[in-house]
Amino acid sequence: MAEERSRRMFLSTSAALSAVALTGIPAGAAELGDRGSGGAVSPQRPDAELRAILREIDEHRIEATVRRLAAFGTRHTLSSQTDPVRGIGAARDWIFAELSRSAAKSGGRMTVELQSYVQPPAPPRIPVATTITNVVATLRGSTTPERVYVVSGHYDSRCSDPLDATKDAPGADDDASGVAVAMELAHVLATRHPAATIVFAAVAGEEQGLFGARHLATRFKAAGTNVQAMFTNDIVGSSRADDGTRDPRTIRLFAEGVPTSETPAQAEIRRSVGGENDSPSRQLARFVRSVAENDATGMAVRVIYRRDRYLRGGDHIPFLEQGYPAARFTEPNEDYAHQHQDVRVEDGKQFGDLPEFCDFPFIARVARVNAAAMWSLATAPGTPEDVRIRTNQLTNDTNLVWRRGTGPDLAGYEVVWRETTAAEWTRVIRVGDVTEAKVDLSKDNVFFGVRAVGKNGHRGPVAFPTPLS
Repeated sequence: MAEERSRRMFLSTSAALSAVALTGIPAGAAELGDRGSGGAVSPQRPDAELRAILREIDEHRIEATVRRLAAFGTRHTLSSQTDPVRGIGAARDWIFAELSRSAAKSGGRMTVELQSYVQPPAPPRIPVATTITNVVATLRGSTTPERVYVVSGHYDSRCSDPLDATKDAPGADDDASGVAVAMELAHVLATRHPAATIVFAAVAGEEQGLFGARHLATRFKAAGTNVQAMFTNDIVGSSRADDGTRDPRTIRLFAEGVPTSETPAQAEIRRSVGGENDSPSRQLARFVRSVAENDATGMAVRVIYRRDRYLRGGDHIPFLEQGYPAARFTEPNEDYAHQHQDVRVEDGKQFGDLPEFCDFPFIARVARVNAAAMWSLATAPGTPEDVRIRTNQLTNDTNLVWRRGTGPDLAGYEVVWRETTAAEWTRVIRVGDVTEAKVDLSKDNVFFGVRAVGKNGHRGPVAFPTPLS
């Protein structure tokens, strides 16, 4: 068995020559001498620019954002849209003004819009026609602006009764914390020049049925927007569980396996190749761990192989419905006394989603995880497209083909693989600036993927191949 594996784990001569002759990738690319056994996949360490970005994230500014949003009393989707001091309209206008201040530093590259539509009655939680408004800041990419990455939080809130639009619903954790993360990233990144476009969104209507995010996702889809990743930050404000224990250095990332948008034909392919753990969202989660678990963020990313928690749902789901890769950040353990609760004291215990129950240094670390993910995505080449694995012959090797990206910063590609029982990619070979690679390793025994590498050495997410007969 060991001899057979040794014989097969090498790169074909033609692909290896491509790696040496065509790559333009820094030294260390696959060489003929190592017989293509590949190197170990390693995390992508933050470079000097990313470390500078992460240092700029300010927990005090985040705290001020959470407290200001909570001070609007309620941000219920059905609350007043015209009262200047209380209700969702006042919160909307404040968020717009703050994001506009961030955009003013961008030299015109960041724009901010109020994205409104009238939601017809949608019982039980939208009893009357209601205007729903997303606040969206867009930082245009410098070299590949057509490639888009989205980070969001929802700025609406609720109390115990989901239809009560007048009672206090401060929504500090759920979800002023997530809005604060998106706004902090907009503030810090406004002066930077990512290759791709980054969208920072504060959406409404989440508590009533994900309406704002669904409107945003469907608009992107209708426009043919190439959204390559979306993250929602929803309930990222506290490291404390309901039993008092804390886990201040972990953030959960929920990532679905079987795609929400999967067609019957795609399901048949998935069943035949065993791709249940290789959806675009799972590849996105693997990417986040590779770039955001380090000393610069101070966090561990606990990937959860589910779309969301039991009985719950978040703003990533409308993006999944449209076929976009998306995932949800949520605190490691939740305290349900401070979610969806009327503000009250009962048997000596304080209920309600109040700022005093937030952990602001924790939110800042969550923001750093998001910043590491978003910046790394937006400064690396995009996810490879049309990646296929040739299956028209019975062979003990593997032929992979893909379409070359058009970005000016593209240097080449890498082939990765892992055992079918492994959760993460384990081995990698650099194959250069080519669109086909042959690996003398059986496609039946391992999982393969392809990822792009930029001239700056940054790697994008892996694309999982589909069969090409």
